[in-house]
Amino acid sequence: MATPCHILVENHPAFIYASRNGGPNKILPLLTKFLDRFWQERDTAGENRYTPECLLAQLVVRFGFEFCEDDYSNLRVGMSYDGEVEYLYRVSLDRKLSVWVPEAAYQQDPSVGLEGCRQLEDRQVA
Repeated sequence: MATPCHILVENHPAFIYASRNGGPNKILPLLTKFLDRFWQERDTAGENRYTPECLLAQLVVRFGFEFCEDDYSNLRVGMSYDGEVEYLYRVSLDRKLSVWVPEAAYQQDPSVGLEGCRQLEDRQVA
């Protein structure tokens, strides 16, 4: 099963699209572990400038290695929502991770983004 998904970072216009392995059972353990470490590093360094930019870049690099399984053709960064995604993961700057599923409004017009989705889960990370 393909299970495409998006990963969004609050206050950043670009987001990640992965064409497969995007179900919560695969994504949530990897993403939660990554975010725990990311926020710990930010706290330790005392660095908060460019957090959305750093987070998106590190997600692509670090998360991509574990997620892509040596095939990077399924991973891209863009600014257009894809109507095929089955899950959207949103990382908030208040350290929350939320999981969303597209509903009819999103499937008809993906440009509505999360407004066309239903939230499944919201968890605090770090």
